[in-house]
Amino acid sequence: MAQVHATAIVHPAAELAASVQVGPYAVIGAGVHIGEGTHIGAHCTLEGPMTLGRDNVVHAHAALGCTPQDKKYAGEPTELHIGDRNTVFQFCTFSRGTAQDGGVTRVGHDNWVMAYVHIAHDVQLGDHTILANNATLAGHVHVGDWVIVGGLTGVHQFCKIGAHAMTGFQSHVSQDVPPYMMVSGNPLGVHGFNVEGLRRRGFSRERIALVKQMHRLLYRDGLTLDAAKAAITALQGTVDGGDADITLLLDFLAASTRGIAR
Repeated sequence: MAQVHATAIVHPAAELAASVQVGPYAVIGAGVHIGEGTHIGAHCTLEGPMTLGRDNVVHAHAALGCTPQDKKYAGEPTELHIGDRNTVFQFCTFSRGTAQDGGVTRVGHDNWVMAYVHIAHDVQLGDHTILANNATLAGHVHVGDWVIVGGLTGVHQFCKIGAHAMTGFQSHVSQDVPPYMMVSGNPLGVHGFNVEGLRRRGFSRERIALVKQMHRLLYRDGLTLDAAKAAITALQGTVDGGDADITLLLDFLAASTRGIAR
């Protein structure tokens, strides 16, 4: 049986794995599924339908699976899916999806979500991300793997942030941020690429040099976007393991709908 504090309220239609721990005064609603080894802190509220995977730690006063903050929402049975080994700190709020999108807000694995972070309806958050205190992801935002979102950063609805990118403190993200890039400010500006993050993730010197070259073509050589994409495409086959990095960037640029931060 799950270890549920005597003051917690767990709906009979919730499903908790045997090794789940639920702290004082937590409220877990119908349609909530919680996997093995997950710890729910004091005063947390979890509303279904939602799935919370294995070995997550949810600290006090977090509210997960909330009703979408979207005036079009009319009670449709949308969901929140959270993966494994995530850490969610105090007072975070994660909303379920809406029928206007895929109906599911999705959080991946191994994410570090600091206090007061808001993840709005239909957000798609990848793996191994860090969201610093008070970061706010508006509806329909997509965030790739290994992204770092700085404290007090706001991300406009429908924006995309590519894998390995990083936003600085108090950034105003109103356009798409390509993979690898470092951005900050209001208005948003690109200030290099995330070289230290790539080193920590085991990128070779040659792959880092390739990313630096792609950054230069996209932002420093005065090229049009189409010319920059052509020049980046021409780099294929030049670095061992680098074609995947080139494809990641080119696919992101092709899918961008709000235009990229320049």
